[in-house]
Amino acid sequence: MTDVQAAIAAERRDLATLLAGLTPEQWRAPSLCAGWRVREVAAHLTMAFRYSMPRVVLSILRARGDFNRAADRLARRDAAAMDTGRLVAALSANAEHPWTPPGGGLAEALRHDVIHGLDITLPLGLGRKVPPDRLVLAMPADLTAKSITFFGARLDGVRFTADDLDWSAGTGELVTGSAQDLLLAVTGRKLPPGHLSGPAAPHFTTP
Repeated sequence: MTDVQAAIAAERRDLATLLAGLTPEQWRAPSLCAGWRVREVAAHLTMAFRYSMPRVVLSILRARGDFNRAADRLARRDAAAMDTGRLVAALSANAEHPWTPPGGGLAEALRHDVIHGLDITLPLGLGRKVPPDRLVLAMPADLTAKSITFFGARLDGVRFTADDLDWSAGTGELVTGSAQDLLLAVTGRKLPPGHLSGPAAPHFTTP
C-alpha cells in the first residue's frame, strides 16, 4: 500500500501544480465531465477533504439518495464560492489525505484522481502523460470494479488493450489506445478522434 499512497500524493501534487498555472479562461473551459468546467472538477476533487462524512451523507439525503445529484450540487456551489487559489491549496495541502471512495480502497482513490485529472487536461489539449508507474497501479484488474461500473459505460462485448502498458480487460471487439485513454473510455468518457483505434473505437469517440 505504501507505493499506492506515494502515487496518490504525487498525483495530487502534480495536479495542484498544473492547476496553479492555468489561465482564467482555462479554469472556465469545459471538462470531460458533462456539464462541468475545470472549476467544478477541481471542486469535486477536493470535496472529500473539505467535508466531513456526516455532511456528505446529509447532502445525499437532501438529494433524495442520489449521490451524483449531491456531488453535482456541491461541485457547482463550491466552484462558484471558492477562488482558484483556495481550490489549488485544498488539493496541495491534502496530498497525503487518507480518503478512499466508499467501499473502495487506495487503488480506487488513485484511479479517481487520475481520471478527474485527465478530465481536465485532455480537453485543454495540455498533452499531459500520467507517469507509467502510477497508471500501472490505477488500471483496474478487470471491468467489474465499483469505480468502473459506477459510470455505467457499456463495456460488454469489448476488449480494451493498451499499446503502452501490459494491460487489457474485457472480451469482444477490440479497442486499443494508451492506458490513460482507455481508462477514460471504460469510465464513460467520449474521447476526441484519433485517440483510440479498433473496431469498437467509435463507440468511445466523439463524432
